[in-house]
Amino acid sequence: MDSQQDGGVPIDAIDEVTYWSIVWGQFKKNKLAYGGFWATIGLVALAIYAPVIVLERPFYISYANAEGVSVTEFPWFWSLFDRLLFENGIDVFFNILLVASPLAILSGFVIARMAKGNPVKIRSKLWRRLVGTWLVLLVVVTVVVSLNPSSYPFVDYRDIYAQGVAQSELAKVTGKEATQIPSAIFPPVAQSFRNAELSEVLVDAGGNHLLGTDNRGRDVFARMIYGTRIALTIGVVAVSIYLFIGVILGALAGFFAGKVDMAVLRLIEIMRCFPTLLLIMTLVAFVDDPTIWHVMLIIGVVRWTGPARLVRGEFLKLRGEDFVAAAVASGVPQWRVIFRHVLPNALSPVLVNATFGVAVCILIEATLSFLGLGDASAPSWGETLNIGKQNGELIMILAPGFAIFITVSLLNLVGEGLRDALDPKLRR
Repeated sequence: MDSQQDGGVPIDAIDEVTYWSIVWGQFKKNKLAYGGFWATIGLVALAIYAPVIVLERPFYISYANAEGVSVTEFPWFWSLFDRLLFENGIDVFFNILLVASPLAILSGFVIARMAKGNPVKIRSKLWRRLVGTWLVLLVVVTVVVSLNPSSYPFVDYRDIYAQGVAQSELAKVTGKEATQIPSAIFPPVAQSFRNAELSEVLVDAGGNHLLGTDNRGRDVFARMIYGTRIALTIGVVAVSIYLFIGVILGALAGFFAGKVDMAVLRLIEIMRCFPTLLLIMTLVAFVDDPTIWHVMLIIGVVRWTGPARLVRGEFLKLRGEDFVAAAVASGVPQWRVIFRHVLPNALSPVLVNATFGVAVCILIEATLSFLGLGDASAPSWGETLNIGKQNGELIMILAPGFAIFITVSLLNLVGEGLRDALDPKLRR
């Protein structure tokens, strides 16, 4: 017989209830936030699998070369690691994630089967180890690939395929025997997000270019799809940087108080004296050739004051609690008390701030790119919007504007739902 409490509730069932399971249950009751969460997951999947949707390299192609020899190639896979095509480190990371995703999903199923029937603490530990291991592997592989760039000779497979088909059709008309009828499987949109086609500048939407081309002949739809990678990475990395700075400074200020608190508060006040966007623009302007990494670092360094104030307030409230006094009296090192005992109880408002912060960072990056202060090599939505404004192209104004609006709105919905779920007073 299962052991039960006085109320008749199995103890094992109570053990399955954790703080985050309660929060998740409350979050799912907010239909808009829950839908926004899965739509955001869809944006992440779109960023990961962008080359499957849009790329000018075929998955498979078979044709006859200039000597008439039959050639079969699979250029799509190798192009994922071609630094001449994907020169941005963000694309390298997402392409590695694309290749590793089947193994990651498979390992997730294995962990799910292993964890089935175990207590919630063991399941959580297994999942944390799996996610941590994959993150470390992805970062290490990305660094190795970035430090050892590989490039391949440029081959216009679309032109080869088109010429092969044209020759085959001509051979049928003239009654000659075709050397080889080419066959190929291209992604649904066989266009490049960065290769300029000067013969196709400002082409109207339709045909081979769903949203037309920009003033350099680059496909706008392709740049919109790959711009998802830039937007999400900017948000996540910049927020991670300023959370790291803000949480540490806020924790030290709130726990030690006194002179430490005063020094951190004065630093916060100095940073908040300057308009955030103006300060970011000024710092970016000092960089000769700003890259997407410069933009993320500058945003992270400037916006840490918000999380610092939140964490400081939570620490000031929690530092007098009995569990903190007991930990200090037990001789636990101060760093362990701060980061192991107090900090986990002070992170709820920080998580909400981070969710809204991702949306804000996306807007800031789009603003910088719109003003010409972003990374010129990155397919930013802000840059596309600027080109559309300069050339009076309505579709190039509406497409990135709509993408920014949808992304920011979804993140704000998730942030509002998370805020309500973490507030005990609003639980239903």
